[in-house]
Amino acid sequence: MYYSPESLEAFVQSVASGSFSGAARALGKSQSTISVAVSSLEDHLGFALFERTSRHLMLTEEGRRVLAQVREILAANQRLDDVALRLAQGIEPRVTLAISDHWPAGHHDRLLSQFAEKFSEVEFECLIAENEDVIELLKSGRAQLGLITKQPHLPTELVSRSLAISGHTGIYLANDHPLCQQATLTLDDLKGIRQLQLNTWSRAGIQRSEGLVWSASSYILLLDMAQQGFGWAKLPCWMVDYFGNESLTLLPLAGWPQKLNLDIIWSARHTLGPACLWMIDQLTTAKD
Repeated sequence: MYYSPESLEAFVQSVASGSFSGAARALGKSQSTISVAVSSLEDHLGFALFERTSRHLMLTEEGRRVLAQVREILAANQRLDDVALRLAQGIEPRVTLAISDHWPAGHHDRLLSQFAEKFSEVEFECLIAENEDVIELLKSGRAQLGLITKQPHLPTELVSRSLAISGHTGIYLANDHPLCQQATLTLDDLKGIRQLQLNTWSRAGIQRSEGLVWSASSYILLLDMAQQGFGWAKLPCWMVDYFGNESLTLLPLAGWPQKLNLDIIWSARHTLGPACLWMIDQLTTAKD
């Protein structure tokens, strides 16, 4: 029996969005298109997927049982598309990678050297972004790949793979601050000092810290502000080692520095070419 990818995607997105209207907005289609696609899938399956008596979408018992299988089919379709593209060898003219500053520069340099050797005719663009900004760049199609710290939740259209390479972040303060002379500190000791905090362009999910805060959209700007003595900041350790000019002190706080797991992510709605697929393979097999 044949189930159209469109009806399967409409079902999964409806579950994720909680409504047909939400699924329509997420997929860029009309609500009636989503409703018809789900109804068509129900007709082919021979049972209802959602309760129709509630104002909100609720899965039937049958719907709950088939949801995992439908997700597997969609994932298998994506893998088949990837394999077909590899076989066709239709190399894309441009690769855009959005990366978090938590991605260590040394690993990035090696990746680009290998990419330049293998895909010398492919244009490469690197965008620096964090968290919600990387997600928005992928959803909009502005970037094909994103390298990001592991997120607790991702939109259903995004696919992720874990990296063996990790990042580390520490809390830093300019060397001439009196706190830098103390052997041990707690976070309470920082309450009277201005915090320099990352603030992404996308406002969704931003959590403001208590007390006086200055913010910037990149860690390199926060590093510069910390060097000028404007406050303390959570910064990628590799960045301070590379660009800090020994002007910042890593504060001796319990639990810091912290290890950050990294993921490579991309949108399942945008077909990836061989160069992007090669980059994913390189990133997921690289070691610290």
